[in-house]
Formats: sequence, structure tokens, C-alpha cells
Amino acid sequence: MSALRIGLAQMNPTVGALDANVDAIRTRLAEARSLGVDVVAFPELAVCGYPPEDLLLKPSFIDANRDAIETLAADTAGLTAVVGFVDRRFDLFNAAALLHDGRWIATCHKQRLPNYGVFDELRYFKPGIGEVLVQIHGTWLGVCICEDIWLPGGPAARLARAGADVIVNINASPYQRGKWRARQRMLSTRASDYAVVLAYINMVGGQDELVFDGNSLIFGAEGELLAEAPAFEEHLLVCDVELERVFRARLHDPRRRHALRGEPHGIERLVTGSPEPVRQDSRLPVVSAARVVHDDLGEVHAALVLGTRDYVRKNGFQRVVLGLSGGIDSALVAAIATDALGPAAVTGVKLPGRYSSVGSRADADELARLLGIELIELGIEPVFEGALEALRPVFAGRAPDIAEENLQARARGLLLMALSNKFGWMLLTTGNKSEMAVGYATLYGDMAGGFAVIKDVPKTLVYELARWRNTQPGGPVIPANSIEKPPSAELRPDQTDQDSLPPYPELDAILERYIEDDWSVREMVEAGHDETVVRRVVSLVDRAEYKRRQAAPGVKITSRAFGKDRRLPITSRFEG
Repeated sequence: MSALRIGLAQMNPTVGALDANVDAIRTRLAEARSLGVDVVAFPELAVCGYPPEDLLLKPSFIDANRDAIETLAADTAGLTAVVGFVDRRFDLFNAAALLHDGRWIATCHKQRLPNYGVFDELRYFKPGIGEVLVQIHGTWLGVCICEDIWLPGGPAARLARAGADVIVNINASPYQRGKWRARQRMLSTRASDYAVVLAYINMVGGQDELVFDGNSLIFGAEGELLAEAPAFEEHLLVCDVELERVFRARLHDPRRRHALRGEPHGIERLVTGSPEPVRQDSRLPVVSAARVVHDDLGEVHAALVLGTRDYVRKNGFQRVVLGLSGGIDSALVAAIATDALGPAAVTGVKLPGRYSSVGSRADADELARLLGIELIELGIEPVFEGALEALRPVFAGRAPDIAEENLQARARGLLLMALSNKFGWMLLTTGNKSEMAVGYATLYGDMAGGFAVIKDVPKTLVYELARWRNTQPGGPVIPANSIEKPPSAELRPDQTDQDSLPPYPELDAILERYIEDDWSVREMVEAGHDETVVRRVVSLVDRAEYKRRQAAPGVKITSRAFGKDRRLPITSRFEG
């Protein structure tokens, strides 16, 4: 049986770190060669990292990235590599270089440029035209890039019509909760519709708000899953593709003879080396990777851990600091930070004030003990009292209200930022998506910091993740009391979140429909939500846009995250 050995090099590049990215590619090329791989593919824009954003407006950046491809070509002796980079012609193109046996033999340009959600590719790139087919050991291989495969037709369909046996699709596809299901369904459909082997290589790693989950895939010509790489880690996935099975799939489904009639124009064909196929029994077998077991909450946790680790490490920090209130949000963030960086790199800070309960202080102590992290205590009362004294002349005669509550939060932010400045620690904020949505957060207080770990995690999901984390090997790390007690900012006597907000299950259901699905007030009321509650929540969300513009970046895990994903004007009079 003849076979083509395909390698998918799931790697974690850093934007702008061209030398380090090239070294990582070179290491994987050597590993692929040692395993007898015929074709090894790397992710979209693997050389320069994704997304490079306005670095693409710097000609020196473009030239350095293209020079890197010239350098890498020499490292492809004995195999073929597909490497993502930025191509410069009369304009810029999101491109894939085909490197074969020491030479750069062809270039493929991305044709479908996404310009929705977190994507801005039409800001930087021109859509490409034309396809490339390369014959390797008798197998016709086609290449396309990310969005080119996500809709029917287009480059992948034209490659199949022109006779491609294998299509390699290189990607930088960001993670969102449950996306793997849609991805697998789409790829299986494309492979079976076109009767090709479809090799999907995805980037892994964190880049600002985005995290890429990897989970690269190879599907057979009948839509069957042949191989799957693990999520959230670098990996070289190797799979032998039996070419006879591709031919048999086409023989047994003659409908394609009509649907795929006629070779499209603009196909560039290249023949490399020997046209003879390689017999599968002529080389050492590869060990097939075990199928990935997808765990919904586990993958959300892994995305938050990877996003936090890469943001901290890629930005040159060695240690993080965060406030520990004894509540569930700061407990979950501390657990994620510890999982990401190790307990020796995490410092928790208790910041008790006049309204902090004995129970909350004890919960913070217990959390630090369970996680094994350093714990510092800095009381905020001297800072708070000093601020009250300074403001006494202008506050005289007015009853305490939210201004005094926010002073306490800002006293905490002041002390935490002082630690960050003095010791060079990255300050993590602990606010969740529900709070960020309705503005239940204090500018320059609990919003102060460099990275907002759970910024895109609704409060109800915070509880789910905390309970999930406590079931993992090693035992519980989040105190049960932090999960079970009513959430409170503890900025006034006997305060709870529900004094100011609807119950979180109700609030999160409204927020999901308004923020992620763009439902109107009328539609939510017709779906059964109380109109008074809906109008109040919508008003809070709209009014808090100015706060969110000043918030730290955080990991995107939902379909519509605040930041570069959901973009609304601060000044707007539209209601509903």
C-alpha cells in the first residue's frame, strides 16, 4: 500500500520574535525528517506570529519575515514543508511558502480574508488568486490557508477539481468554548465532499486576548477522523495517509464526476523528485496518537492557563501578584495563575478593610495554604482614612455612598500597583465578565492591573470552573466557603452582590443574549425575562462601555468577548 507521511507541526510562535520562531520551525523540521515525514506543515504566519497587526505596516518587518523563509528553505533537505509567512509583492499577502529539498518552489496566497470578530485581515492584506498543486511521490498536494476552507467552494473546491489527493490547510484559529465541535464537523464535511485527505494544522499559544488551541486534525476522503493532536500544547502529529483509499472513495461515489467536472483555470502544477509513491511497508511505522477526549470545562481552564502563562512570559515577567479577597473570583484567578506559572511565581495579597469579614480573611489564608503561594497582608485602613481626611472638606454634609466604597477599592489598587512597580511583578485583575458587562467594577481600583484572567468568564461559569478545579488530581485548592457563600465586595456593612444586581443565573442569561447574540429588549422580554430587569441590565451594559475601554486585556473564551471582538461606541443614544 502506497502512503504519504504527513506531519503537522503544532507550534507556539511569538509575534515579532522571528529568530526564535525560525529556530522552533527548524527544530521541528529536523524531527520530521528523523521520522521519515514526506510533508510537514506549520501554522498560518508561523514565521512572524499571528496576529502581527500594525507591525505589518513596517517594511522592515515584512522584509525580515520573508528573509526567514529564504533561510528555512535550506533546512528542508529530503522533505517538503509548508510554512506560513507574509509575502510582499505589489501588496501584502497572507501566504504559505512551499519549501522542497532545500529550495523555495512555490507560494500560495490566502484568498478569503476574514474581517469580522477579532479579525482585521482586509486592513493589511490583499486577497490572493490562483492555486498551486505539487506532486510529491506521486501524490498531488494542494495548499490553502485558514478561512479558505471554512466555507464551501473556493480554493479547496478548485484544488479538488484539479485532482488534489491531499489538501493542507494552515491556520491560526483562536479558541472559543466548544469550537472544536463545529471545526470537526466542517472539516469532515469538506473532506468527504471533495474526496480528499484534509490536513488541518492550527497554531497553539496565547497572544494578547487570543489563545490558540492547536488540536490539529487529519480527515480521510470519506470524512473519517484519521489523527488528532492534543489541545493547548505544542506537538508534531504524524500520520500515514493511504492513497489507495482516496482513489477508492472517488470510485465508490461517482456523483463527483458531475459536480467536479472541468479543471479550473489558474492552477500551477509542479512535480518534485520521484513520481513514484512510497510503500508504507518500506519505512518504520509511526505510533498513532491517542484520540483526544474533549472535556468542556477542562478546555476552558486550559485556555485560561495557557493564555495567562504566555501573556506573562512573552511580556518578560517572572512573577505575578493579585489581591485575595476570600471570594470565588480571586480564588479562581489564583488557582489559574498557579497552574500556569507554578506556586513560586505567584504572590497573593490580603487587603483587609473595615468591612472585611473574619470569614473572608480566613478563606484567603486557606486558599494560599492550599495553593502553596506566598501571602502578604497589607491593611487598607491607613490609605482609606487618609483619603477620607483629604476629602472631608468637600464631602462635608453628604452621606457616605458609592464614592466611599470606591475609595476602598482604589486603596487596594494603589497598594497592589505599588508592589507591581517596586518588584516588577505583573498585577492580575480578578473581575469576571458579568461584572465587566454591567460596570460592577471600580476604575483604578479592582480594574487596575496588567492582565484580566477571567475577563471573559461569566460569573456562573466561574462557579463551574472552581468546582471542576477542585475535582482534579491533587485535591481541592479553592476553599469550599469561597464557593458557597454569597458573593460580596465587602465595601459596606452586610453587602452582597445581589443588593445591586439580579441573581447571577438570571443576569448571565440576559447578558449572553444581549452581548453575544445581540437580542433586543423586546426579544428578551418575549422570551420570558422581566422587562424591568432587562431594561436595567441593558442600561448598565451600555453605560459601562467607557470603563471597559480602560480595562486590562484578558483571555477570550466566549463567542463575543469585550475588547477587539465586541466594538461599540462609548457615545451612543441608541436604546434596546
